[in-house]
Amino acid sequence: MTIELSMITPHVPSICHEDQAPDFQKGIVAGLKEVAKEIAQIGPDAIVLVSCHWPSTFAHYVDCYPVHKGFLTAQEAPDLIKDVPYFYPGDEDLANELVQAGKDAGLPIEGVYDEHFVWDYGTVVPLRYLVPNEDIPVINLSVTLAANLDETYKWGQVIAKVLRESDKKVVFVASGALAHNLVRGRHHMPTLAEHAMDKQFVDFVMNKDYRSAYDMLPQFSSMAKVESGGRHLAMLFGIIDEDWKPVYYADAQSSGSWNPLITFTKTKVSGEQENSKEEYVK
Repeated sequence: MTIELSMITPHVPSICHEDQAPDFQKGIVAGLKEVAKEIAQIGPDAIVLVSCHWPSTFAHYVDCYPVHKGFLTAQEAPDLIKDVPYFYPGDEDLANELVQAGKDAGLPIEGVYDEHFVWDYGTVVPLRYLVPNEDIPVINLSVTLAANLDETYKWGQVIAKVLRESDKKVVFVASGALAHNLVRGRHHMPTLAEHAMDKQFVDFVMNKDYRSAYDMLPQFSSMAKVESGGRHLAMLFGIIDEDWKPVYYADAQSSGSWNPLITFTKTKVSGEQENSKEEYVK
């Protein structure tokens, strides 16, 4: 089989509970529900998700445990995310393949085998919408602070090779934001300069100029404080190439950050009109 779908997805804490989402973030909720329908149609055997809220210091971690069960109270926002239950199957065999392939490639990859390991809200929040029935196995990945963008990109390429050669259908999820220079007040947009970089990055992505988008990441991350230094995006660029078509679903601000929902698929439909620039990045 292969990687059927990849995406950049928001995980803003204020959408954890749909009835508490502010009006300006309801487009994200609607977009995630639409993507959930696409995932259901695909019927993937596994979801591989990298979360900006699982920051590891030195090693790249892969959660290899066969079941993920617990209650999440987010340390950053326990008033918004408290005692949220989750119960997803894992895929121990595929996770172990990823660990071994990373080690074979000379990367510092370690598996996590701990029933008490608690997921972060960058993992739980999008999955609550993308896989609401909790019926698709999930493999969770960390972002590694000691790894630069190039190493993270290489890890993404290793992941892509394993998933392409697997006999399973897989969805890859990069959970994180673009500009992320946070301020108090969920309604705040990024600054004009930060958002100009958001728009340029998205313009490259929507025109499938993924090389320019990747090359932009170091300065973009430094100047606009892209979440996790852009590592989730570097990993995504290791997964996709110019044959992958982007579809822009939604976006919203959150405390000075910018949070788009973009999917990527290799499926090509003849006569389908490409998204115009007016359809994204308000």
